Amino acid sequence: MPAAGSIVTRFAPSPSGHLHVGGARTALFCWAYAKGRGGTFLLRIEDTDQKRSSDAASLGFLKDLKWLGIDWNEGPEFDGCGGGDRGPYFQSERLEIYNAHLQRLLESGSAYYAFETTEDLDTKRSAAKAKGVAYRYDRTESVNRTKQEVAELLASGRSAVIRFRTPEGPITIQDAILGQATLPAGEVDDFVLRKADGFPTYHFAVVVDDELMGVTHVLRAQEHFNNTAKHMVLQDSLGFRRPTYGHLPLIFNPDGSKMSKRDKDKMLRKAVTERKISQPPTNTVSQEEFSAWLAGKNVQLEHAQADRLAAALQVVLPEINVDDFRRSGYLPEVMCNFLALNGWSPGENREKFDNAFLAQAFDLSRVVKTPAKFDRVKLLSFNCDAITGMPRDEFVNRVRNHGHAYHSDFMRKLSAEQFDTLAAASHERSKTLDDLFRLNRFLVTDDQAVCFDSKAAEKNLQGAEPNGLSHLRALRGVLSEVKAWDAPSLEGAIKAFAEAHTAGQLGKVAQPLRVAVSGTTVSPPIFDTLVILGRGSTLARVDRALQMFGTH
Repeated sequence: MPAAGSIVTRFAPSPSGHLHVGGARTALFCWAYAKGRGGTFLLRIEDTDQKRSSDAASLGFLKDLKWLGIDWNEGPEFDGCGGGDRGPYFQSERLEIYNAHLQRLLESGSAYYAFETTEDLDTKRSAAKAKGVAYRYDRTESVNRTKQEVAELLASGRSAVIRFRTPEGPITIQDAILGQATLPAGEVDDFVLRKADGFPTYHFAVVVDDELMGVTHVLRAQEHFNNTAKHMVLQDSLGFRRPTYGHLPLIFNPDGSKMSKRDKDKMLRKAVTERKISQPPTNTVSQEEFSAWLAGKNVQLEHAQADRLAAALQVVLPEINVDDFRRSGYLPEVMCNFLALNGWSPGENREKFDNAFLAQAFDLSRVVKTPAKFDRVKLLSFNCDAITGMPRDEFVNRVRNHGHAYHSDFMRKLSAEQFDTLAAASHERSKTLDDLFRLNRFLVTDDQAVCFDSKAAEKNLQGAEPNGLSHLRALRGVLSEVKAWDAPSLEGAIKAFAEAHTAGQLGKVAQPLRVAVSGTTVSPPIFDTLVILGRGSTLARVDRALQMFGTH
């Protein structure tokens, strides 16, 4: 247990995939609140829902937190974090602990076995709905059974859950962010503590764990606010203390909709429906899974399947999870800075800060009560400022690491020298670490496979003579004679050509050349582009452009 008076916060995700940005914001606030007060930030994994949990998914959460710089004092051991004597930190490994406390509640009469089937409960709910009244669980039959009757039913193999006998009377919640609220008597039903599969529900496990792990402050999303009433009456029945609760505002999209993992699914479904696609592209998802996904609105593809399908259909999915933003080239320090501003303000119109400042300044009094809106334009602006403001060597190193992690095919096709040249040329024009790879695919495309933008080619290569194509034809001979294929030599030769043929208007020469080698009018500075491509590829691409457009 922690020392008297010490702060202990916790973040307790269920392992259902990579960390949602809302969960990341919660973890960040829990971390900052404890860190700034010399307390303990604890991580545990709520994996008692067997349908949603997997070890691989748990590992994804840990990677996301580490990438963000959110280190935990206690919890699962991973990459230098974790350990501690209050474990196990996976709820699935704590069943004996939960069962012991369940037995206490059963013996005191605060909990009881209930044997209704799912079908029984559905029938009762439907009957209540038909009468136009809210369904309330009726405990009468369950609590009137004798111990012997219960024992005989269990011995016969009847499936049962354990329910909590909610005390009568109103329940008052004191929240450090939202203030005080009272739920009227009867609002909280007799809820399930242990499911028929033998695993505890979220409500029971979280109460036991928070007590035994010494959690003093529970910071979580506002969607859990009503759950707090259940947790408080449970704590009272078990003789546990009540932690301080603070419920954080939800994060919405700019249009006011809740920012959800389903946003990806909606966009992908829309693309498939509009294009009337009935068969999935090869190596994306099986036909059976694809058909089941299309037929069921509540069915979602696995993360990897959705990504493969989106890539094949050239659909850009919105970033929702931390890993999405990492893959898109956002910086972890920017993500933390931006997420902190989604629901909290440091005051004094300050917007840019690091995690050290957040830990020092974070306080619940400045957490807002209304939903935060996730402004992607602002996030991209923050990221652009951070990238363009960092030292050149740091950018080159970070963009190289990003390339090895997510664009290995790109990295294999460029030498170290070529990549360093490209990185240096891309620094000031990069908003994300991914821009270098996304905007420069032409550099690693086969010379004969470069795609030309028709409008760019028409504007820069064709037209009345002398046009871009004629300049390109003449420039081809100049380029073939350049002795040293480096930026200064190429710049000297091309500028000299422009002085002689276009009255020094470099753009009339550079743009046709850029279109010839890249297919578009956008590339790194033309001299750097030619150096990266090399003499052979440059001349081959110029020849191909002359052949393709010289016949029109």
